[in-house]
Amino acid sequence: MRLANKTAIITGGGSGIGRAIALAFAREGASVAVCGRDRKKLDQVAAEIGAGVVVPHAQYLSVVADVSIVKQVELAVRMAVERFGRLTTVVNNAGVLIAGTTESLRDDEWEHTFNVNVRGPWLMARAALPHLRAAGGGSIINIGSVLSLEGARNRVAYSASKGAVLAMTRSMALDQAAEKIRVNCICPGMVETEMIAPFNADENARKQRLAMHPVGRFGQPEDIAGLAVFLAGDESSWITGASFPVDGGYTAQ
Repeated sequence: MRLANKTAIITGGGSGIGRAIALAFAREGASVAVCGRDRKKLDQVAAEIGAGVVVPHAQYLSVVADVSIVKQVELAVRMAVERFGRLTTVVNNAGVLIAGTTESLRDDEWEHTFNVNVRGPWLMARAALPHLRAAGGGSIINIGSVLSLEGARNRVAYSASKGAVLAMTRSMALDQAAEKIRVNCICPGMVETEMIAPFNADENARKQRLAMHPVGRFGQPEDIAGLAVFLAGDESSWITGASFPVDGGYTAQ
């Protein structure tokens, strides 16, 4: 029970990486609030936790919220604190990926990407910080991307937004370090989730992307969840402002 006495809010918690992190946190003893826009998916994750399949008597909450809307973010954090009594951990996982180049992207696509991928983590961290401070410290885990570290064709908005997430992580880490609030960034490679499924529908494209990962497979959401557990727990108490590629060797080439 590596996360006993931890309480977490996880955005984008209804599917993919967010769901895997929520289940892993519950398995390790944390109280978990899953946050997202799809009530049905959130309730399914909450039901998995509540049914005792993950761990008996787990504490959980599902909260419908759009991370780009300040009032909804503040309400989600308030509901988590009211349910669990305090907040120690934030996982900023919600994100969108819209393909496009500088010329092909529309204004609304660029703005939507930054509203969710950058504004969302900022709003969530801002709402959570007083509660992390009151808890005597905590951990903010931002989910970036290998494209936080490298560029890619036809991904200009996504790359820019995920680069901003990493830069924001480092500055947040410095701002909050004296308060024992740690801020780190996980940078996944291509993980098989609903978000990337459309980009792998073509078998040739899938094979090309697979070849970019030296270990010979795409990631699974559980590959990311293990690191999130570590960064949420006391084992990582001397780690802040760091970025962690979890990418099957993608960035090592």
